[in-house]
Amino acid sequence: MTSIEWRNEYRTGIDGVDYEHEELIRQINALLELIASRADRERVIDGLGDIYGGIAAHFALEEQTMQRRGYDAYLEHKTDHERLLDDIRELADDYEAAAEIDEHEFGERLADWFQHHFQTHDARLHRLVGADVHQPESSSAMRRMIRDAKRKLLDR
Repeated sequence: MTSIEWRNEYRTGIDGVDYEHEELIRQINALLELIASRADRERVIDGLGDIYGGIAAHFALEEQTMQRRGYDAYLEHKTDHERLLDDIRELADDYEAAAEIDEHEFGERLADWFQHHFQTHDARLHRLVGADVHQPESSSAMRRMIRDAKRKLLDR
């Protein structure tokens, strides 16, 4: 089974951001395990929703910071975020239509995206803005952001 491995080159040096990135990789690997074990269809769809919600919330916080700081590469970075969210929506649509996800392709697409995004867009952003990338959010606000993004994916 394909899985995404956390690599030291993904580190930003900002503990909170590194934790969020590692958590996203953990969620993706858990979903790949569900797919490989031929888990119930609803569990897989729910897992896709969790990933989408977590990534969308993470991106929203990054984008708020970029706007607040007048980040010069905001549009390029946001476009890359939107591309991944589109890919996840497409994967969810494909799964719902075919009741199957190509586990290898899914893992490869996400691994390629993470490697490229972490090493380019995120590395530059975090180098320029440092630890200010994410303002502290309450856990209830984060849960709400994740829930709303997940609902947006699943209710379409």
